[in-house]
Amino acid sequence: MRIASLLLAAVLGLAASLAGAAFYDASFERKPTPADLTALGRRLFSEPALSASGRMSCASCHSPAHAYGPPNARAVQLGGADLKSPGLRAVPSLRYRAFTPAFDLHFRDADGNDSTDQGPAGGFGWDGRAGSAHEQAAGPLLSPFEMANASAAQVVARLRTSPSAGAFKATFGPHALDDEARAWKGLLWALEVFQQDPAEFAPFSSKYDAVLRGQARLTAAEQRGLSAFNDAGRGNCAACHTSGAGRNGSPLFTDFGLINLGLPRNPRIAANTDPAFFDLGLAGPLRQDLAADHELCGRFKAPSLRNVATRSVFFHNGVFTRLDEAVRFYAERDHRPERYYGRSRQPNDLPPNCRAAINAEPPFGHASKPAFSEAEVQDIVAFLRTLTDGFTRLPAPVPPQPSARAQPATGRPAVASPP
Repeated sequence: MRIASLLLAAVLGLAASLAGAAFYDASFERKPTPADLTALGRRLFSEPALSASGRMSCASCHSPAHAYGPPNARAVQLGGADLKSPGLRAVPSLRYRAFTPAFDLHFRDADGNDSTDQGPAGGFGWDGRAGSAHEQAAGPLLSPFEMANASAAQVVARLRTSPSAGAFKATFGPHALDDEARAWKGLLWALEVFQQDPAEFAPFSSKYDAVLRGQARLTAAEQRGLSAFNDAGRGNCAACHTSGAGRNGSPLFTDFGLINLGLPRNPRIAANTDPAFFDLGLAGPLRQDLAADHELCGRFKAPSLRNVATRSVFFHNGVFTRLDEAVRFYAERDHRPERYYGRSRQPNDLPPNCRAAINAEPPFGHASKPAFSEAEVQDIVAFLRTLTDGFTRLPAPVPPQPSARAQPATGRPAVASPP
């Protein structure tokens, strides 16, 4: 199958590009500061000359105006040398990913009970296959569905003739582009450091953050939504999208776990026109090391829900295009399966031997009635909207001021006290 061979080639190419000496041991003529790397990374993030098409950059799919998520409602984005090759998975937001732990099949969260095996968690990407932010950054540069470079050497060749070449040499030294391996590392290093810039990627500036700081209050609907979100007998959302403060202070709304939700198949993904094709997450096709374990079939990362209301597509396959639809799926999957899977009422985006791995914890498993009501769906959505960064508090009420015409007993003009 052509798509499988393309995917495997992309995986092997990425592994080869990152093999060899440790990533951070490259020496440059000039030792850049974090500010230097951040500035260069910001420029490279928006540099289309690094792509085979000359028209695609990291920012094309990870739009700064959309919380570094997709700028449109396409289930997957188009890339490749002609910008006509569809991807396989929805584009995730890059915000708050700097807190991602290393992938572990038997993750134990340091914020909770370290003796509890929470199953697979961590790693970068929907399937956790990238071990670091710089390894993840290499993926789109080499993917045939994205920036479509055949090798790291080809990326460096494009960088040498790009408008960003001067900035790269100013950061790392005048001969920084002479050695391909060193230049490749410098490119990924700058992208990694930029994506760790807290002002851009971890601002913690939502209304909910203001509430936690005592600077704002939830509305009645938002408070009801938070209660349903946290309630293990209703939404139970916090089981995977942790809402309590942890080692990082403010909640990240993800436990970094990988879970099989039994999502419906999305016919808008070109690869899904082949009835024999299945995207199994941890079990392949983009990740190959765990493909033989059927218990891991269909597991994908539980993303942070911060800025989820800025998105137009939801879950790894972009099957839902409205936030309330995504929330409603949790209430109705087992109550109205025909709505999501058709007449068969069976999960249709997994082969039969993988269906036993579908998560059945609450709110799932309520076949007689939904775990939460339609009113609670809307309340949860109202709460999720409080997780959007960029919240601006309303100014405090200005106390009444004395009339300009009023005169105190002395006959001198009244002076208003500062608010």
